[in-house]
Amino acid sequence: MKNVIYYLLTLFILTSIMQAEIQTEKIEYNDGSATLEGYVVWDYNQFDLAQKARPAVILIHDWMGVGEFTLDRAKMIAELGYVAFVADIYGKGIRPSNGKEAGEQAGKYKGNIKLYRSRVNAALEWINNNRVDVDKNKIAAIGFCFGGTGVLELARSGADIKGVVSFHGGLAYTDINDAKNIHCKVLVLHGADDPFVKDEEVVNFEKEMKSQKIDYQLVKYSNAVHAFSNPKAGNDNSKGAAYNEIADKRSWLAMKNFFTEIFGE
Repeated sequence: MKNVIYYLLTLFILTSIMQAEIQTEKIEYNDGSATLEGYVVWDYNQFDLAQKARPAVILIHDWMGVGEFTLDRAKMIAELGYVAFVADIYGKGIRPSNGKEAGEQAGKYKGNIKLYRSRVNAALEWINNNRVDVDKNKIAAIGFCFGGTGVLELARSGADIKGVVSFHGGLAYTDINDAKNIHCKVLVLHGADDPFVKDEEVVNFEKEMKSQKIDYQLVKYSNAVHAFSNPKAGNDNSKGAAYNEIADKRSWLAMKNFFTEIFGE
């Protein structure tokens, strides 16, 4: 009887340890004189018990700024065993409340690629310098919509990372020669019916990648438009942005397989 009780107690303890304990910490960091406010999210049990560094994934928010959607995705990343860092592009306290404000903020960075690259690199610098639980040789970045554009600009800036994943992001470039700075693998997950990313933009993106023989993948999801991974985007494709459950699940699986490729098991 004592052996049975001991066995059950041991099983209970091990089960408790194995359960995820997701930690979220608000972080202030800087890009020059600008104060930014992001979040680091990690699984306490996986890191503190394993006592070894893990890969990190930087997340770049959509045009609405740091918010619920990006934080939810960061928790999903942490559950996979990675340190997730939600970067802030707009700055502390700048959180658009409507499409007009979001458009103004996003346009500020799309119109100033140098500034945009500086902001995404500030996130990379922070994660490199402030987390002892991160393997500095295994860092990737993902982004959604506006953030999907941002991770491509991070790659074009010459950042020392393993890979970037763009979810329904803009694909346009300002200078095709910037592709020579890309040293990582690129995965683009694109809605085949996205009206905001024209076919010409997609074709030109592929030309850019091919110009420097970049290791890239472009996956198109049928019947999917812009923002296909965001449940709060509604379900009306005619509006140009809408959630697509199938594309969401397929794209997330594609990202996980990509991470296995660039990080290892």
